[in-house]
Amino acid sequence: MNTVVVDPVTRIEGHLRIEAQTENGIITAASSTGTMVRGIENMMIGRDPRDAWAIAQRICGVCTLVHGIASVRAVESALDYPIPPNAELIRNLMIGAQFVHDHVMHFYHLHALDWVDVVSALDADPAATADLQQGLSAWPNNSSAYFADVQQRLAGFVGSGQLGIFANGYWGHPEYRLPPELNLLAFAHYLEALQWQREAARLHALLGGKNPHPNFVVGGAPCVLDGNAGRTAMDRNGRRLMAQIITGMQTFVDQVYVPDTLAIARYYKDWSARGEGVGNFMAYGEFPDALGGADDTAGLFIPRGAILNRDLSSVLPVDLDDPEQVSEDVSHAWYDYSAGNAQGLHPYDGETRPNYTGPTPPYAHIDPQQAYSWLKSPRWQGLPMEVGPLARVVMLYATGHQDTRDLVDASLADLELPLSALFSTLGRVAARTLETKLIADRMSDWQAQLEANISAGDLATHNADLFYPQSWPASARGAGYMEAPRGALAHWVVIGDGRIANYQCVVPSTWNAGPRDAAGQEGPYEAALRGHPLHDPAQPIEILRTIHSFDPCLACAVHVADPDGGGMIQIATTTGAAL
Repeated sequence: MNTVVVDPVTRIEGHLRIEAQTENGIITAASSTGTMVRGIENMMIGRDPRDAWAIAQRICGVCTLVHGIASVRAVESALDYPIPPNAELIRNLMIGAQFVHDHVMHFYHLHALDWVDVVSALDADPAATADLQQGLSAWPNNSSAYFADVQQRLAGFVGSGQLGIFANGYWGHPEYRLPPELNLLAFAHYLEALQWQREAARLHALLGGKNPHPNFVVGGAPCVLDGNAGRTAMDRNGRRLMAQIITGMQTFVDQVYVPDTLAIARYYKDWSARGEGVGNFMAYGEFPDALGGADDTAGLFIPRGAILNRDLSSVLPVDLDDPEQVSEDVSHAWYDYSAGNAQGLHPYDGETRPNYTGPTPPYAHIDPQQAYSWLKSPRWQGLPMEVGPLARVVMLYATGHQDTRDLVDASLADLELPLSALFSTLGRVAARTLETKLIADRMSDWQAQLEANISAGDLATHNADLFYPQSWPASARGAGYMEAPRGALAHWVVIGDGRIANYQCVVPSTWNAGPRDAAGQEGPYEAALRGHPLHDPAQPIEILRTIHSFDPCLACAVHVADPDGGGMIQIATTTGAAL
């Protein structure tokens, strides 16, 4: 038996280590380790609940707004605090923009390099690449001169010996299969996505004042609507700019992102049979109807529910307040519960008490029978669950959402793959792309509803009735749920005498990247790697493909700050480290 270690797993946000055991070149078991302690919940105790979003939102700068949304929803849930329909629409637009921006950036800048051999693009024929682009979509950057210029820029990188972010890749690895022209096309779109994302990020600045970390407020949205022109960011001119930004986002998704995903997938169809994971899927739901509010789960665009063992005929109800449903196990994590670690805790009763027990030094091999991660192990009714784009698309498909069914069925038919192909590494990548289109298209509806409200004279964006503590109960608790780009996210808050008494976050990458639990059940990352063949253990691109298909965000899952600004961890790169 051999051990393959990837530490750190890069092209992700945060610090993750994967340690895989192999026999005859096949992964037989894997362990997922978060390598930094988590403690931001403890910073919340004693603070004003109205301020929690500003602290929680700093958990991550890639997800940028999602922790802010989950936090204000948690406080609003605790106080039974409704918000105006315009505020719900504004939040939907901001969350939708986050999804589209984040998914495109992940595909091109964090994950595509697992499938695209950048250096191979130097051998491409620019004229043939132009023909390829013209056959895929009506995207205007489609001339041979354009691709010749892109190829020249790449040659400058390679010729200088300064590949920068493309250094240390596995270029030339035999598991890269794309023809040079498709590699050049993907590299061109990699560069174009960098420019595109600057425009996409402007929508958050219009609605929330800035990006990253736009502003929020308990009880609504912080922006002022104006039916006229020239007085606020969201006046007539600002909303016209918002419409242009949304159209630009939709065009890039339709003409670049979706065609590229399908074109690349055709060369990797065997990955539709690898990397499934635990086979259980969960979504908290997202994009509430403006009139029903976030607590009206029946009005959610993305439904809430759980699916077990791939059974799309049965969607089970999910209750975030039920201690029998959601719990966090720490039997294999470097935390202690005051009553002992034999039982997991519901987040209302959750504790964040670090207890590092080894190994020493921290980059030595771990013992999967002991504690081996700074991530807890969330469970739903005692079961590991995958969250994220695949879970959401499966949920939409299972509940009969027609646009999702049409899009999924057409894409699978184009690739000549069965529905079961969704449950895989390739399916996870495709689901992220398809839900990006679904959400981008839906943004036009929310924009139109907002315009209709303004035209009817409704400019309200905040409900001040319950904003002040004298109107609050002596004690309260609530759960703020949402779907972040990487999956189901919720914050739980307990309020006493106007202050936070307890605060816990259970984030997408904790659901997916968490270690084994007391029953020995693997988390989704660990289960998804089992059975992977490795062509070259020194260049384990297969591990990266599957782990990156989840879009890990370990900054959300583990984090710590030194009040004196000192260094806290040193990463040692072992055999198999990449990028």
